[in-house]
Amino acid sequence: MSTAQPRRGDTRRRIQEIALELFLERGYEGTSLREIAERLDVTKAALYYHFKTKEDILVALVESYSAPLGEIIEWAGDRPRDERTRRELLARYSVVVQAAAPLFTFLYENQAALRELSIGQRLKDQMLALWGLFIDREGELAEQARSVSALITVHFGGVAMRELPGTAEAKRLALLEVATEMVCGGS
Repeated sequence: MSTAQPRRGDTRRRIQEIALELFLERGYEGTSLREIAERLDVTKAALYYHFKTKEDILVALVESYSAPLGEIIEWAGDRPRDERTRRELLARYSVVVQAAAPLFTFLYENQAALRELSIGQRLKDQMLALWGLFIDREGELAEQARSVSALITVHFGGVAMRELPGTAEAKRLALLEVATEMVCGGS
């Protein structure tokens, strides 16, 4: 019989999952560290071992999304701004957004709280970098509008469609198809 203790990373991940559940249920401001500890069935001291504040938990959650977004930005950084790159960038971004769907829902519903935190500016800067790689600033205004609309479709589409029937993957693929049509004229 194994009496192995959970690894520190597993515990941190579990804390983040529970905190995100509570943030979605009650909002960021309406959730306390005490409530997170209670839902985890641990003491506040045990929770403090991993995270000192709610903001520390939120930072870890956003960084879990931010890291793959950074990889996409790095990947696209030196590629040509052609249709192939745009298609691939949209496809990669749609996978990241789907994987972070609960976090996106939270971020969408708690924008005011996020603006007050340092992580909000970092996330905004990263999004602007992504947009800068995707939008051709030399292109015609209508082309720029299509690019903006395509990114918004991928970025917020999952949140907007969460109550509609269909699997998360089917919705991701539908949103990706629409976004791709906007900037590349279809499949």
